[in-house]
Amino acid sequence: MSDTRADLATDFLAQHGWGAAARVTIAGDASNRRYDRLRQDTGHTAVLMDAPPDKGEDVRPFVRITQELRERGLSAPAILAADAAHGFLLLEDLGDNLFAKVMRDDPSLETPLYQAAIDALVHLHEGPAPDLLPYDAEVMTPLAALAFDWYLPGATGAQDPSAKAAFEAACHAALFPLDDAADVLIQRDYHAENLLWLPDRDGVARVGLLDYQDAMRGHRAYDVVSILQDARRDVAPAMAQSMMDRYVTKTRRDADAFSTACALLGMQRNMRILGVFARLSLTYGKPHYVDLIPRVWGHLMTTLKHPALAALAPHITDHLPEPTPLVCATLKDKCGSMPL
Repeated sequence: MSDTRADLATDFLAQHGWGAAARVTIAGDASNRRYDRLRQDTGHTAVLMDAPPDKGEDVRPFVRITQELRERGLSAPAILAADAAHGFLLLEDLGDNLFAKVMRDDPSLETPLYQAAIDALVHLHEGPAPDLLPYDAEVMTPLAALAFDWYLPGATGAQDPSAKAAFEAACHAALFPLDDAADVLIQRDYHAENLLWLPDRDGVARVGLLDYQDAMRGHRAYDVVSILQDARRDVAPAMAQSMMDRYVTKTRRDADAFSTACALLGMQRNMRILGVFARLSLTYGKPHYVDLIPRVWGHLMTTLKHPALAALAPHITDHLPEPTPLVCATLKDKCGSMPL
C-alpha cells in the first residue's frame, strides 16, 4: 500500500467503490480534519473525512458518538466505511444547507430553524446519561483560562500568572455546583455552521449534526448556550430568550436555575473561545479568527451581568482588555509569531 497521505486516501476510496469519484474539498480549517465531497458519474455523493493520526486526530470518538446519536433518532451522517488506523471515514452526504446559510438566504426561516435545533436538544437530553467523560469544573476551568494563556499575552504582550491563578480558583468555585447535573450528552460545538437543515425529514431528524467528535457528558445548558451565543453570527436577545424559554418549558426545568447555569457555562465557553481564537491566529496563522473575537467578548460581557457571576466578573474585566480595533490589530500583527 502507498504511504503518502493522498495515496492512502485514494487506496481507501478504491477499496470501497469510490476510487473514480470526483473530489472537491468542502471544509477544513480550525482542526487538522479535512472533508471532501465525492461525486460518482451516477450522481451519487458521499463525504470523505480525512483525519491524520500523526497530527493528533482520531476518528474513533466520531464513530462512537455517531452511533449514539443515530440510535437516539438524530441525523448524524451514516458511516459507510471506516479505516480508523489511517484516519479515514466515508460518510453519508447530508448536503450543504447549513443553518447559517439557510437563515442568511431566507431570514423568515430563522425562528423555525432555531426551534428545530432546540427541539433536537430536548430530544437528545431525554435519553439516558451517556458513558462519556464528564465535562465538569475540573475540566472546564483550565479551558476557560486559555483566555489568560493566549488572548492576554497576544493583546498586551505580557502574561499575568497571579491573575490567572485567581481566576481559576474563582471559576472552579463557580462551576463546581453544576457538576452533579452533568448528565446529558453535550456536543460542545452546537451552532449554526455545524447544523444542516434537512426539510425532507421529519421532526428532530430535520436537524443534521456535524462536528460532534468531542462530545462529553455535561450540563444540559451547555449546548443551549452554544447555539444561542454563537461566535459566528448574531442572535437577537429576544430570539435567544424565546429559545431558552422553549427549552425550559419543554423539559420542565426550573427557569431561574437554568438561567444561572446558562450564564456560568456561557462565561466558561466564551472564555475558552477567546483563548482558542487568539491561539489560532497567533500560532496557526489564521487571523480571520480575530474578527470574531469582539462578538465573543460581547457574549462574555452579557454573561457577567448575571448575579451569579458578580464575584467572578472582576477576575475577567480587571485583567483582560476589551478587544478594541487597536487590540484586534495588535493580535493580527502577531499572527503566526507565537509557538505552542
